[in-house]
Amino acid sequence: MNWSPLSERLRPREFDDVVGQEHLTGNKGIIRGAVESGKLFSMILYGPPGTGKTTIGEIIKSKLGNRYHFEFFSASLQGTADLKKHFEQGERLKRVGQQLVLFVDEIHRLNKSQQDVFLPVTEKGLIILIGATTENPSFEVNPALLSRCRLVILKNLKQEDIANLLRMAMEKDSLLRESCVKVNEDVIDVISQSSGGDARIALNLLDTLVESAAALDRPVLDLEVMNELSVLPSGRYTKKGEEHYDLISAFIKSMRGSDPDAALYYMLRMLEGGEDPKFIARRMVIFSSEDIGLSDPMALVVANAAFEAVNNVGLPECKLNLSEAAIYLSVATKSNRIYSAMSKAQESVKKTPNLEVPLKLRNAVTKVMKEMGYGKGYNYPHSSGGFSREFYLPESIKEEVFYVPGESGKEKLVLQRLRTLWKGMKNYPEEK
Repeated sequence: MNWSPLSERLRPREFDDVVGQEHLTGNKGIIRGAVESGKLFSMILYGPPGTGKTTIGEIIKSKLGNRYHFEFFSASLQGTADLKKHFEQGERLKRVGQQLVLFVDEIHRLNKSQQDVFLPVTEKGLIILIGATTENPSFEVNPALLSRCRLVILKNLKQEDIANLLRMAMEKDSLLRESCVKVNEDVIDVISQSSGGDARIALNLLDTLVESAAALDRPVLDLEVMNELSVLPSGRYTKKGEEHYDLISAFIKSMRGSDPDAALYYMLRMLEGGEDPKFIARRMVIFSSEDIGLSDPMALVVANAAFEAVNNVGLPECKLNLSEAAIYLSVATKSNRIYSAMSKAQESVKKTPNLEVPLKLRNAVTKVMKEMGYGKGYNYPHSSGGFSREFYLPESIKEEVFYVPGESGKEKLVLQRLRTLWKGMKNYPEEK
């Protein structure tokens, strides 16, 4: 144990010792209740790293009676052949009146076919499956398997939870006490705030800092010593994880809600986490048309310029260009009328995919086509002041209106122009 990391030395051995998951391990917690009543069920433990999934598995193992046999399986280190051995063991146990409980760590690492092998054995009750994952089960666990298990969500540990855990470590861990290093409260605050709710990161960082301070003969671990050691966790952002989807969603919604401060915050969190700046720039190009459109046509120009800057400048300097674009798009007037128009037109295309193009709009590229009436009756708008007052859609839908400009920004001018041009021919909302 002396050579184990602090997170392992302080791993809870009882349900009461688990921090931040009272809804699961407290006196009325669903997992604790299932274990103590002898009615354990198949479940998927879903939560961020360092919130206690493996710890809960260890406690379940220690609490099970003779009716159950507990085994651990690592999806990152073992394969299908190992799973089959466990299932054979489950059959042998069933014959003697026992049941196999199989804890599958990082179950999201198993592919679809590997996950499928759990279906018959969980269905028949041959095993009780406890899968642990940091990735959203909606994306990473087969729906058929998920339907056979209960989804159990672990809460993200709060800063206060982490701080209390660090204080407890300083009191209970013999190695930390023997170091004779006093840890200042501001260091506890910095570690608990920067660990991203990951107890493992926080504890092991504290262990490293105390050990380093002791080696340097520094009796007090304060912010000055901490800065000297230059050790801070890097967060848990991954480009394929749920955090990726959450942050890009928050970024888009912040720009849509005209909050440049929030937009900058979420954008920089993604970039600091290693996100490809081109991904962010592409989303801004889409946003400029989807959420701003002709309300401020410069938005598309700015977003495209930011995308080009990412290609031409690269990180880290292109953060400036992306920041400028994010702020511009945030404060620009908003309109989703381009998106609405596209959706309406697309729906019309699906309903009427084969309507004939009016003859007057077709090019008469051959003599036969001219004789058939191609191009006949077409009025060149520039010959009549730039507008010929005639419809261009197919006859049966000629009066349809897909694009209705809004009243914000430059789109108000577009609406006024269309009202004037199509007065008495197309229905646009009356001026307020």
